[in-house]
Amino acid sequence: MKFCMVAYTFYEGDNRVRRYAESLVKRGDEVDVIVLRQNDSDSFARVSGVNVYKIQKRDLNEKRKVDYLLKLVAFLWRSAVTLTKLHLSKRYNLIHIHSVPDFEVFAALIPKLMGARVILDIHDIVPELFASKFKVGHSSPLFYLLVLIERLSMAFADHVIVANHLWYGRLISRSVPSCKCTVVMNYPDQSLFVPTEKRTCNPKGKVPFRLIYPGTLSLHQGLETAIKAVDLLRNQIPGLELHIYGKGTDESYFLQLVKLLDLQQRVLFNGIVPIERLGQVIGEADIGIEPKQKRGFGNEAFSTKILEFMLMRVPVIASDTLVHKHYFTDRLVKFFKSEDHHDLARCIVELMENRNMRNDLVDNSSLFMKENNWEVRKHIYHGLVDSLVKR
Repeated sequence: MKFCMVAYTFYEGDNRVRRYAESLVKRGDEVDVIVLRQNDSDSFARVSGVNVYKIQKRDLNEKRKVDYLLKLVAFLWRSAVTLTKLHLSKRYNLIHIHSVPDFEVFAALIPKLMGARVILDIHDIVPELFASKFKVGHSSPLFYLLVLIERLSMAFADHVIVANHLWYGRLISRSVPSCKCTVVMNYPDQSLFVPTEKRTCNPKGKVPFRLIYPGTLSLHQGLETAIKAVDLLRNQIPGLELHIYGKGTDESYFLQLVKLLDLQQRVLFNGIVPIERLGQVIGEADIGIEPKQKRGFGNEAFSTKILEFMLMRVPVIASDTLVHKHYFTDRLVKFFKSEDHHDLARCIVELMENRNMRNDLVDNSSLFMKENNWEVRKHIYHGLVDSLVKR
């Protein structure tokens, strides 16, 4: 079968889009992907059997709503043109559109009219994300407009995928019938996350004790809390380092904060890492940090990096958000109070000094991941796309 995916993202670093596409290729399907282009990359690439069309550059620097919107609209137009041209020559069986934004699904208008099935995949629930990003209240006319766009987008799609069960409940209560919506969580691919032998760390000596955060550099991710916790512990743990991997619209804020606190030697920014290297990078860490803010959008936004930490046998410290508590217990994760850098610092010290506690978290997480990985769960997605095409 022939599939095309469209996503306002960089393909190299988006494990969710890559996992879908490459798993279809592995079973014998033909897959094209239409995405953004980084400044130093070519407009076309073939990655693990997937044809990747990179149609628009993006700098992660949007501070105004209008800048953000204009880039989304430009991508909608360009992706619609590219998708239509490709469809006329290849005749896709199914188009898989990844949100954000929801209205990107209308790029598939011509292919849908010609018989292709369309999936809308909700990575982040847009009205709540927008409200958090630009400080818009849920009672504002703009929020209601975004909910309306959400409903229209889901009505256009043949099926909707959503990334966690909390958002599934939200969407079926306001925008889509339950029979047309499926939860497919962002499970990591075991082939990319293979545990390696741990180095010996000495946090009070010359060998560093590494914390790691791989993800989007946005305020709702709570990275400020992690940086301030490192500042609290700078004298207590001389070898403590926080390694940050990723990009985002608030990167300059975090860079300034690190400079203000004089933590340039302790908090290290490394940019986006290709997913092929991410497992190795995580495996070199002693503790994985997931510090999302509990208020607003972050409270319900599930992060796959926790599962990636678990696959790499790295103990996890995570904020006590609603979605974290929904999926994990304190046998799997060390919880701290969201946005409380004193409590996060306490948890870091407790795990650092207690090897048995770290080992227990790792062993329990490894058992959990035997049933919660892409190899075990991919049948949900494959069964869905096959049923849509047959229908």
